[in-house]
Amino acid sequence: MNITVKSADKIDIDVIYGLSKDLIDKYEDVESIDYDKALKWVYAKITNNIHEYNVIMNDGISVGYYHLSLEDGMMELDDLYIFDDYQNQGIGTYIIDKILNEYDDVFLYVFKKNINAIRLYERMGFKKTKDIKTRIIMEYHKRKMDLR
Repeated sequence: MNITVKSADKIDIDVIYGLSKDLIDKYEDVESIDYDKALKWVYAKITNNIHEYNVIMNDGISVGYYHLSLEDGMMELDDLYIFDDYQNQGIGTYIIDKILNEYDDVFLYVFKKNINAIRLYERMGFKKTKDIKTRIIMEYHKRKMDLR
């Protein structure tokens, strides 16, 4: 495994949008939301923030994406996707570990039905902090040493 990360570009927007839509279709209660409005919001979020997205590369091949943004003093891990053919190979763990080594406080939203993702985040040290309809907020806080 030779994982590198590069900045996403406008050419990646449709792929990231497709991955987001697939997750919504799979895990969201689409009857309880304004589906078209949600998809428009997702597309606009990706388009307006594409410069903040990262392409995950393994041996020079694109295997996924992730997005980080600073929200209220904490880093939000938003939109972590590993393509189906590359899941369960340690790539998601590698990326999360990389992020947790860079930032002390990280949070994310995950669909309650996305059991595999929840297990991964729990294994990486995230704790469930809040339920919001079909999602859970999970947080990671690096323990700071008492230097007294």
